[in-house]
Amino acid sequence: MARPSRSTARVPVQRYRNGDVRRSRDTVSLEEPLEIRVRPHGAGEGVAVAVTMRTPGEDFELAAGFLLTEGVVAAPADVVELTYCRSRTGPQEYNIVEARLRPGVDVDLARLSRNVFTSSSCGVCGKASLEALELGGCAPLPDAGTLRVGADVVARLPDALRAGQADFEHTGGIHAAALAAADGSLDGVHEDVGRHNAVDKALGTAFLAGRLPLGDRALVVSGRASFEILQKALAAGVPAVVAVGAPSSLAVDLARRFNVTLTGFTRGGGFNVYAGEGRIEAAGTPGADR
Repeated sequence: MARPSRSTARVPVQRYRNGDVRRSRDTVSLEEPLEIRVRPHGAGEGVAVAVTMRTPGEDFELAAGFLLTEGVVAAPADVVELTYCRSRTGPQEYNIVEARLRPGVDVDLARLSRNVFTSSSCGVCGKASLEALELGGCAPLPDAGTLRVGADVVARLPDALRAGQADFEHTGGIHAAALAAADGSLDGVHEDVGRHNAVDKALGTAFLAGRLPLGDRALVVSGRASFEILQKALAAGVPAVVAVGAPSSLAVDLARRFNVTLTGFTRGGGFNVYAGEGRIEAAGTPGADR
């Protein structure tokens, strides 16, 4: 089944400039709902576990990243198939993704349906606390063997992210996320109206490719660093988050407790380090600590 290819839309607009008014058209980011369903092995149908307002494109990667960071799946083999809804026609055909799980993958669908609802503005709501992450099996990331990156590279990452934002170039209103290597190269730029969705697309792409844990990568995000963003990075084993905007207090707490390097206000050639400063090298060639 073909995937949707349109991520922007053209809309009529009145432009006011220096006292003049003229009618024109403008390009805006497309925003549509995506329902994520999970079908355990042997079940007759999938169960809806989340609805998110997203920009169409990379929907399977978004669903996979969401299921990974929610602890539903741990390996690509856990997902037998990702498919768009086959039982409907019309505009809903590409707005429902179902993940079919392999035998032996147990999931508390009632918990997900009860506690998880996502949107482009708030991400996944209802997270309990840092203690809940520990109870869920999350542990502090190691220093040894994880990313080491030069301060000059960190400072350049937002510009590299921005250079890869094709939709932002046309709309000016979309978030982005990317995984970056120690030399500053990006694995790919993923855009979405929701910053959490952009992160899920980036992590889901790596997850489906069998690349986790991502101990040699930093997650670069175009907006602020929230608890949700840090939680998703931790679930994928990403040891560093580089944010263009500000971090929240709970994001800083999570970063410090789980040994995740966190920078904020990364722009204009500088940045603030809120946790994990040991992974950032002031001088010398960046690389992995082996």
